[in-house]
Amino acid sequence: MKTNTINVSAGTPNKKPGRKSKQTTDKDLEMSKNEELEKTIIKPISNISVVPKKKILFVASEATPFIATGGLAEVIGSLSKALAQSTNYDVRVIIPLYSDISWEQRNKFRYLGNIFVPLAWRNQYCGIFSYEENGVIYYFVDNEYYFKRPGCYGYYDDGERFAFFCRSVMEILPFLNFYPDILHCHDWQAALAAVYLKTIYCFRPEYQFIRTLFTIHNIEYQGKYSLDILEDLFGISNNWKYLLEYNRCINLMKAAIECSEKFSTVSPRYAQEIKDPYYAHGLDPIVRRNEFKLVGILNGIDFDSYNPATDQSVFSHYDAENILPKKICKQELQKMFNLPVKTDTPIIAIISRLVAHKGLDLIQTVIEEILRQDVQVIILGKGDSAYENYFSDLSRRYIGKLVTVIAFNPDLSRKIYSGADIFLMPSKSEPCGLSQMIACRYGTIPVVRETGGLFDSIKPVVNGGVGFTFANYNAYDMLYVIREAINCYQDKDYWMELIKRAMSTDFSWRHSADEYEKIYGEMLK
Repeated sequence: MKTNTINVSAGTPNKKPGRKSKQTTDKDLEMSKNEELEKTIIKPISNISVVPKKKILFVASEATPFIATGGLAEVIGSLSKALAQSTNYDVRVIIPLYSDISWEQRNKFRYLGNIFVPLAWRNQYCGIFSYEENGVIYYFVDNEYYFKRPGCYGYYDDGERFAFFCRSVMEILPFLNFYPDILHCHDWQAALAAVYLKTIYCFRPEYQFIRTLFTIHNIEYQGKYSLDILEDLFGISNNWKYLLEYNRCINLMKAAIECSEKFSTVSPRYAQEIKDPYYAHGLDPIVRRNEFKLVGILNGIDFDSYNPATDQSVFSHYDAENILPKKICKQELQKMFNLPVKTDTPIIAIISRLVAHKGLDLIQTVIEEILRQDVQVIILGKGDSAYENYFSDLSRRYIGKLVTVIAFNPDLSRKIYSGADIFLMPSKSEPCGLSQMIACRYGTIPVVRETGGLFDSIKPVVNGGVGFTFANYNAYDMLYVIREAINCYQDKDYWMELIKRAMSTDFSWRHSADEYEKIYGEMLK
């Protein structure tokens, strides 16, 4: 009898043992591929932990390119831009909306809304505008009662104006839904922001993790007011008076130092100098007491803005590899000011605020001895009337040798930087100074006193540096190094090498921004 058998080992009826069908092989291959994919597959993006950017808010009274009265504005504009280039930071800046900000710029601002800001018994309107440039978001605080005036400072109610500004900063944060990790306040005008944060706003949960860095750009200006107005003007309870009181008055800079996690100066040398009564304008005991949180970081300059190869203000473009067109800049500058066009006569430039701590008394002492030599001098600046009148009168007596322009003119200053040969900056004190760095960028060799940022940035040529320096605050020490610079100028080959060395020196913000990043990192640990 015939029986039907099934080959179990084959797994399928009517198939020969040891052979797989084509259908089975394809299925096995597909399963094998899936197993390999599972081993190498990348996890979904949703499972990757993304580190959020650290939020930095600069609080300042001015910032380029919107409003500037000095170096503070350039620092705010350039440092914020340099930090924004890092992928680690969300950088924003807040300043008042002054009437001097041009309408051309205002038309680009976006109106965000308005709030009312409590300031003691007042309840003031506060408009909020924004603008984004170079990765930085700028906010502008609008109140025409306080800021619709010419200029930025010098009014009888400056204390109230900047108290309103600082209180507005605190009140705007919820409106923007932006709570910074670091509140970076600059000079006394922004000092109350640090104080308000640690007093009135310290009990609000959303403010409790904000850290404050306070930067001193010039310790001479401290924001001093009578204690009588603490509650009525600033809206701060007398319970907090101990934070603000110093030498029987309110001292806003002292209060910000006390209230901040760290405070800084704009050069390492100046950080050491302000511990000394000679430089500290009475604040040295406070600085020494808080020395553990003090750091000095040298400022930089915006290399994109100050670039003789692209600057539209200069008469002829040049760079470190092609210095010869600088001679054209010099000739055109001499023609502009009706000076004799002499290639071999060095031009000494002074671009400065005409105030005492810029060393103008030293210049007064020996200027006529300098003019006896084969030199031309160009002075650009404005300030104290005594200096303005003195140098204006001197230019009338030394026609063809000395030119004085009483003005603050950025376009003209760049023409002078590019056309001059020697830049004179004999400051009595200089927290950082940007002019000596700008001069180097344009190939104009600086003569400086060894103080503050001048010491940190300009090293003497005898040590391989890029300038001529003197240490003592003495007019004849200054005269000696000026004569040394004039003598070196006569050696054309050496001078060209010196120009190239100066123009090649890196005074950009990148290194300074790295230092600030380190400080922010330490504060957020």
